[in-house]
Amino acid sequence: MSLTLADVKRIANLAQLDMSEEHAETALAELNGIFALAEQMQAIDTTGVEPLSQPLSAVLGGLSLRLREDVVTESDRREAYQKPAPASQDGLYLVPKVIE
Repeated sequence: MSLTLADVKRIANLAQLDMSEEHAETALAELNGIFALAEQMQAIDTTGVEPLSQPLSAVLGGLSLRLREDVVTESDRREAYQKPAPASQDGLYLVPKVIE
């Protein structure tokens, strides 16, 4: 897939961008380069390739991530945080209505 200069100008118009002819030509070349790269990537046969959970595992082999335990490490300080607020109710901050 490749774009034309008219496509780029239409996209710029839809995005409400004021784009000069020179800038549109530069954008056209860059966008067509991106589409060409995407087509190259889609042409690669990835049958049997396992997805990676961590990109470094492809390079470093047996990389295991050190994960911390998912436990609460801080105490509940909601009351202390809400004490200086001008108004709060049921654990929520009350603010003035700004939209009618």
